Amino acid sequence: MTRLSPLSVPYRAVQRSASIVFALAFFAFTGGTAFGGFLGGLGSVALVGVVVVAIAGYELAYFRRFEYELTPDTLDIRSGVFSRRNREIPYRRIQNVDISRNVAQRLVGIAAVNLETAGGGETEGSLRFVSYEEARRIQSEVARLKRGGTEGDATEPEQELLFELTPRELAIVGALSFDLRLPGLVFVFGSTAFPIVASYVDVPVPAGSVAAAGVGVVALGLLVALVSWAAGFASAVVNYYGFRLTRVGDELQYERGLLQRYNGSIPLDKLQTLTVEDNPLKRRFGYATLLVETAGYAPSSDGSNGSGGGGRGSEAAIPLATRERVLGLVADLEGVEEPTFEGPPTRIRRRYAVRYSLVLGAATLALYGANRFLPQEIPWFVPLALVPVAVVAGALQWRHRGYALAENHFVTRNGFWKREMRFVPYYRVQTVIERRTVFQRRWRVSTVTADTAGSISLVGGDATAVDIEVDDAAELRETLNDRLREALAARREARQQSRQAALGIRAAEPGRDPDESDSGSTPDVETDVSETPEFVEEAEPAVGGDDEDAEEAGDGDEAEADDPFIWGESVESEPEPGPGPEPESESERDDGAENDDDTDSDSDDGDEGDDADETGDAEDEPEESSDERGAI
Repeated sequence: MTRLSPLSVPYRAVQRSASIVFALAFFAFTGGTAFGGFLGGLGSVALVGVVVVAIAGYELAYFRRFEYELTPDTLDIRSGVFSRRNREIPYRRIQNVDISRNVAQRLVGIAAVNLETAGGGETEGSLRFVSYEEARRIQSEVARLKRGGTEGDATEPEQELLFELTPRELAIVGALSFDLRLPGLVFVFGSTAFPIVASYVDVPVPAGSVAAAGVGVVALGLLVALVSWAAGFASAVVNYYGFRLTRVGDELQYERGLLQRYNGSIPLDKLQTLTVEDNPLKRRFGYATLLVETAGYAPSSDGSNGSGGGGRGSEAAIPLATRERVLGLVADLEGVEEPTFEGPPTRIRRRYAVRYSLVLGAATLALYGANRFLPQEIPWFVPLALVPVAVVAGALQWRHRGYALAENHFVTRNGFWKREMRFVPYYRVQTVIERRTVFQRRWRVSTVTADTAGSISLVGGDATAVDIEVDDAAELRETLNDRLREALAARREARQQSRQAALGIRAAEPGRDPDESDSGSTPDVETDVSETPEFVEEAEPAVGGDDEDAEEAGDGDEAEADDPFIWGESVESEPEPGPGPEPESESERDDGAENDDDTDSDSDDGDEGDDADETGDAEDEPEESSDERGAI
């Protein structure tokens, strides 16, 4: 077993005790003397010392009782000071291994390692803290063991640099970024500071109340826009400084961050959705952002997972690049290009215009009502001047919405100020949902949503076709369900052929008599039947094996027992009556039944957070009976 870095003890102690020590020190030198004079101050200082010693002792005990080990199948973590916790995390369940380091951690030479698993609501495993070299070793070892590498396998997959953010592009990222979370804070600050600033600055303001209100609104709007742009610029530079994206084997690896440095991995076989995101400024200059979503990231408001997506559960594969370059990477990763979208019906433009106009009408009525009770007159009619803007906004929203059915993907596009184009493979779809609100029923339209297993789905970020005709929505729902089944069947067939190729077995050729051998002679029945059980015994999961082996058989890829080739459906036709092998004994039939039970339990042991193709394997694959297996 391996321990954390010894430097984690003082770092965690300082990190935990900083706020407590500051509060106690403030009490000691201010209010503490009021209760006991000089002795009260000394008592507060002594209390600070006791707290520091207690925290240091706890962190030392935490360090001594925290151990982890990379076994051939799992990452084992043993932790806990007062209550022990033992965790075994299978490598095949690990979606992402992220390394984060802030400025202080980089100076000390330590790093935090977070391990995300499929469908996890929180980080499954966290190592705080190990040396940076050890963190990189854990990341590479987990990736190697997930690929099935052996202990002596020192070969590393080839690295391909996909994207690197230059300083010029980083400046463009900041210039085209806005942080819209600050308008409320700016409004409160501006409403408080404006009278103070006005008392020191002699600015001629028109005496009329309407003119003064107009000037105030314009000034506040400019202030909000300026502060939002400055905050977006600073956030983009801090988050994406030194951004690099490389392709290493079957996963993407990224590195980014100025104050908080992140190194993370994005497994390609766990991609749920690709999203191309832009705004009016980015569209004007031909830029876009690419986000990738996996099933491993949980929504996090603090962005602790390193996504920088504000808890969206997604990663910025490319923070900013030309639109052609972003779409080229989408085509490289998923083999899909930007399609031609089918938008909502034309009459929906009126619906959007009416919706925005009603919002302006409600604001006008609210101002008019306030004007009846306030002593100062308020220009309640100002929102009515924005009615033409509402009509234009409705037309723009209608124009930028649509959906398309590509060969292997469902593609949607929504939004104007923040337009998102989502690419979802059919086999990743978990559920197809059609819904209609009260207002949509009046306009005879519906919304169709393709739900995936990604954590972003939990916060309303699915691929959605909004406001399409009712008949078209029903047809789209059925089409998505049909293509989902076809995609799952194709993937199962591909996996079956891959397993057969790995075992050195050639599948039966279509149009060929299965009783004919390559040499044209008729195979001996006894020989074929006697060889079949050896093949089944080798391919089947071992009866009575450990739970991890059973999980391997039932994880995502359908269990070996459900393989029709293994059970002889496509190997040999039923032999002619005649001399053959002895009928199986009662014990053999019992063994076969036992195998059936184990196989059922294996195939039922799925991972509810794993890929969407796992959901359809069990229900679409016909189950073989014990009589058919015994006939082999």
